[in-house]
Amino acid sequence: MGAIFQKIIEWYMVHITYWTVFLLMAIESSFIPFPSEIVIPPAAFKAANGEMNIFLVVFAGTMGALVGALFNYYFAKWLGSKLLLKFANTRLAHLMLIDQSSVEKSEKYFLKHGKTSTLIGRLVPGIRQLISLPAGLANMKMSDFLLYTTIGSTLWNVILALLGYFFWSQKDILDKYYTELSLAFLGLGGLYVAYLMYNGFKKNKNVQANS
Repeated sequence: MGAIFQKIIEWYMVHITYWTVFLLMAIESSFIPFPSEIVIPPAAFKAANGEMNIFLVVFAGTMGALVGALFNYYFAKWLGSKLLLKFANTRLAHLMLIDQSSVEKSEKYFLKHGKTSTLIGRLVPGIRQLISLPAGLANMKMSDFLLYTTIGSTLWNVILALLGYFFWSQKDILDKYYTELSLAFLGLGGLYVAYLMYNGFKKNKNVQANS
């Protein structure tokens, strides 16, 4: 797998175009793990040398990410929800304290917080490719899904493009910024989860006080 991955990278470095940026970002945004950090920055560096347009690089990357996200969304919506509900009604699921009611509650929870979750999720490493799955399971409104996925993807691609445009030839600095950005967005994701937990705890406390 590592050798195949390396060959794809080598091929891409020789064939960087708007279409290859689009294709690999679509792959990156679906199930197949392919880091956007090696797709956008080298294309942005070519833009810095006048070989491409930086705005079109970001546009192609964002459109590719959107296509990959839509694939995950519809996969979860058409197939995942049916399988999940079937599993929720099995004895094994009941032993794991999972039933149809808990699945439906989790879907309602995502519908309530799905906009912010989708936006922030597009920025968090390891979550970026998967955030479309719960959106599909919860049947998130398509206009909202497209809007917040596009905003999150565009923001992430702009950051990568700026790094590639200015620092692609300085790998030590680039790696340092990648690490710092990943930690920052992981922290952002952690703060968001903590915020949701706090709100849930506060709501339960108020319900108990009023009962």
